[in-house]
Amino acid sequence: MTQWDVALDARATLGEGPRWHHGEARLYWVDIARNELHRFDPVSGRDECRAFEAPIGCFAFRTGGGLLLAMKDGFATIANWDAQPMPFGEQIFAGRPDIRFNDGRTDPAGRFWAGSVNMAKSAQDAALYRLDADGGISEIEGGMLTCNGAAFTADGATFFHTDTPSHALRRYAADPASGALSDRSILHQFPIGEGRPDGGSVDIEGYYWTALFDGGRVVRLSPTGEIVAEVPLPVKRPTMIAFGGADMRTAYVTTARAGLSESELAEQPLSGAIFRFTVDVPGVAETPFAG
Repeated sequence: MTQWDVALDARATLGEGPRWHHGEARLYWVDIARNELHRFDPVSGRDECRAFEAPIGCFAFRTGGGLLLAMKDGFATIANWDAQPMPFGEQIFAGRPDIRFNDGRTDPAGRFWAGSVNMAKSAQDAALYRLDADGGISEIEGGMLTCNGAAFTADGATFFHTDTPSHALRRYAADPASGALSDRSILHQFPIGEGRPDGGSVDIEGYYWTALFDGGRVVRLSPTGEIVAEVPLPVKRPTMIAFGGADMRTAYVTTARAGLSESELAEQPLSGAIFRFTVDVPGVAETPFAG
């Protein structure tokens, strides 16, 4: 069995979106519920944090430096760690209090794909969007509650994501040149009550890893959908798995404390921590956003 350890006892309310920055050798991540962006140095153990006026669902590094942030009302950029956010593209969720951005990934061409969530669960009006380098935003697929788990294979020819409450992982053929998706299918349907797929990442063999929220584990799925590896964790709510380290063989898993009872938190004191373990097959490195 793969041995995990605690990278950071962050006690995050809703830890999410870990991304490895090769140049800085840092793990960036967010606590959505606290409107926080974090930058963690696994060598020193130092975790820097800055808070914003609105939640950050996900983010991407940018080609010229700084970050792209997917926030409550729309996208924004920061030129560096200390900079103030500047709106980027149309603020498409302004005036829609139940909707915010949730999870996203850059494709190998530098476009950013971000899913939204209906926080009130009042309607299936969450969707998957594509942000192009010029700030143009296209709605790709709608009719969801919690669009999650966006990830591409290294060649950009396959895309994965999930509407988390459906317990179904979706797979698409992707056109790296145009950014078009086609041939949607179900990669894997998880049983109800055993954890639902949250954030995911792909390794260089094209296998998809997903964190199972309320399932207490992360799993690795083959390109045909079989579960080929499973890593149990001592917490109920893992939220996202991503890869880092110089060789991209360190898996980092964010987790959440949100929604857990006092008794559950007492039984799972590491809820909200970031876990790590070593994998045999490296993960796909993050592509910076081209805008």
